[in-house]
Amino acid sequence: MCYIKPGMAGACDRYANDNGVLVRVDPLVLLERTVGEGGEVVPFGGGNWDGSLVAGSEKFVTAIGAGTTYPDYKPAPFIVSSEVEGVDMVTVVTEGIFSYCGVKVKIDTDRFIGPEQSTVRVKGEAVGHVTTGEYGSQMLSLGGVHHLTGGSKKEGRVTCDALLELCNGKPVELTIDDGATLVIEAGKAPIVNGQLEQRMRVGCGSATIGIFAKQWEGKADEVVVVDDHITGVLSEHQAGKLLGIPDTGIKMKGRRSTPGRYFQVAQPGTGWGGTDIDDPLTILGPFDSKVAWPGLRLLMVSTTGEHHAYYELDHELKPVKLHLPEVLVESVERIAENCEPALATVLFIGGAGGSLRAGVTENPVRLTRSVKDALTYVTCGGAPVYVWPGGGITFMVDVTRLPENAFGYVPTPALVAPIEFTLRLDDYRAMGGHVGHVRPLSEITEGKGVPHRSDNPWPLTPHDAKRSHG
Repeated sequence: MCYIKPGMAGACDRYANDNGVLVRVDPLVLLERTVGEGGEVVPFGGGNWDGSLVAGSEKFVTAIGAGTTYPDYKPAPFIVSSEVEGVDMVTVVTEGIFSYCGVKVKIDTDRFIGPEQSTVRVKGEAVGHVTTGEYGSQMLSLGGVHHLTGGSKKEGRVTCDALLELCNGKPVELTIDDGATLVIEAGKAPIVNGQLEQRMRVGCGSATIGIFAKQWEGKADEVVVVDDHITGVLSEHQAGKLLGIPDTGIKMKGRRSTPGRYFQVAQPGTGWGGTDIDDPLTILGPFDSKVAWPGLRLLMVSTTGEHHAYYELDHELKPVKLHLPEVLVESVERIAENCEPALATVLFIGGAGGSLRAGVTENPVRLTRSVKDALTYVTCGGAPVYVWPGGGITFMVDVTRLPENAFGYVPTPALVAPIEFTLRLDDYRAMGGHVGHVRPLSEITEGKGVPHRSDNPWPLTPHDAKRSHG
């Protein structure tokens, strides 16, 4: 239903008119298993043997560049048979058009990016919202059918463009109502308000106390690990008690939880430990004069080691800032060392509905049941996916595990994502699959080969199926 002038590409940039013939612009992508994962092959015997255990290289037909199924009753563009370990297998390949799709973005930072449920915008248009944070990470939920089709035409177009860029590994600038400006690129460190994040916290304040308490013994009398969620205090914490750390008379602001753990010591922000403070002393009250003593050594540090300060109490029991002693330098550096590099993770999430399932079998519910029973292995561009429990086929995939530019779009607006279903030929026949359209792998000669990632399970290995599903 798309009219394309001769020599021109369509609105989706996926098809073109080549002298009256509709052609796919992007080639079909075949994954190829390389010898020794790129290692050198030592020739012997004077022959042309390439080191393979069997003749020919192992190939897997991805759905990237395969085309789509429309209308729904048509079989998928490629239904490919192959023999794996003596078992006849079938892979059904199609590029799915996903109106019901989005991305989940994990941002490794403690910095405050915006209140939960705040709208996330691109070019002023709403494309998603802030969702519940996870341990050391902020989370965004972007896209979905309501933004793609339920708002204005511009909102749908901007949402589709943003999702496409994120899924194809391009940087996207996001702004959050009452929050931060972010630059997100899958597999790269996030940028928050113009600052490149370096590391993810080692743990909450309480966990940091528990991990490093032994390393502070005898070197500091009191340690406070500042954290927006759970601030830890060494002398009160169970780790300090077991080490015999005496009470220091410290008084913390915020809400006391279990011993040595405090909530809400400050407001969320981009300062110490994800709070809004620049001066850590603002979370302390006066020391108890009946317990504290002049010369008491106090270390205050954040959960990443990015912020730290050392104090000693004067004769009025007031903290005086001093240079960090050499004996404490290692422990602060150890916190930073144990923080993983900050990354932005982009997970594509889509629901495989009518067109996809009908392209596999005339009885679509049987495909759903086969996936749930782990008889059918689902991949996305050859990459492993997580299939959600419950009804339908809702899957998630890390976009960095797909070949480059694996995602496309249609002007609906909707994303186009590859999806492959691999199963035994006997199971495919039993589910009422389009057996008459099966083609042997040896016939698939068109397309380009890309190396298979060694950290992805090989899609045609039967025993991988049960390991990769929820």
